[in-house]
Amino acid sequence: MLEILAAAALAAQPLSRLPAPEANQGVAVDARHVYAVGNSEIGKYDKATGAKVATWKGDPDRFPHLNSCAVIARELVCASSNYPSTPMASSVEVFDPERMVHTRSIALGPQPGSLTWVDRRDGPWWAGFANYDGRGGEPGRDHRFTTLVRFDDAWRATGSWTFPDTVLARFAPRSSSGGVWGADGRLYVTGHDLPEVYVLEVPATGSVLRHVATIAVQVEGQAIAFDPAADRVLFGISRANREVVAMKLPAVEEE
Repeated sequence: MLEILAAAALAAQPLSRLPAPEANQGVAVDARHVYAVGNSEIGKYDKATGAKVATWKGDPDRFPHLNSCAVIARELVCASSNYPSTPMASSVEVFDPERMVHTRSIALGPQPGSLTWVDRRDGPWWAGFANYDGRGGEPGRDHRFTTLVRFDDAWRATGSWTFPDTVLARFAPRSSSGGVWGADGRLYVTGHDLPEVYVLEVPATGSVLRHVATIAVQVEGQAIAFDPAADRVLFGISRANREVVAMKLPAVEEE
C-alpha cells in the first residue's frame, strides 16, 4: 500500500501536442518521425515541424483493428487483432516506415487474449494480450486474464506473466492497450482509458509482474512509445482530441 500511495505523486510534464486525425489507437516514434495509428490507417509526421509526410490506409476488412505500432530495427511492427469479433485472432503486421507500405504478416494462432502491443528487448519479443469483461471478450475470461508473453524469433512462447491486482483494478473493465520497455529496463504499460502509466518489472521468480510505480500522464490510455532521441520522453495520444502528445516522465527511484 505504501508503494502505491507514493507512486501516485509521480506526474509527467507535458511537452507538445500534434494534431493527427489518425490518432485513434496509439503512436510510434523514431528519430525523425511520429506515426499516428488508427484502426486501418497510419499517418507519418515530421517530428520537428509537425507536417504530415505520408499516409498508409488499409482495407478495413483485412486490417480491422491495428492496436499499436513500434519502430523496431528499421521496421514498423504493429499489433493487430480482429476486435471486437470472437474468437480472438491476432497477428503482427510489419511495414516499411520509409515507403509506408505493408511488407508482411505474422499470424500468431491461438493466444491467451487479443494482441494489443508488441516490443523487443534483449533479443526476445514481448507482447501484451488483452482480455475484456464485455464487448470483445470471450466467455470465462475477463480483464484479470490480461497477460504478458515473451516470444523467440519463431514466435514461440518462452514465458508468460500476469498483471498485479493493483494494475488490473485500474484496467477494469477493459485491459492493457499499450506497453513499451524503458531504457531503465522496466516495462511501461497503459490501460484503455485512464490517464496513467504503470511501471512494472518482471520478477526473478514467480509469474506476477511487480508494480513499481504509477505515473499520471496527459493521455487517456492507449498505445505509447518512447522517443529514441530524448531521455524519458514518452509519446501517447488523446483520442478525444485526435492529438499526439509528448511528455517528459519523472525518474522512478530505485527502492
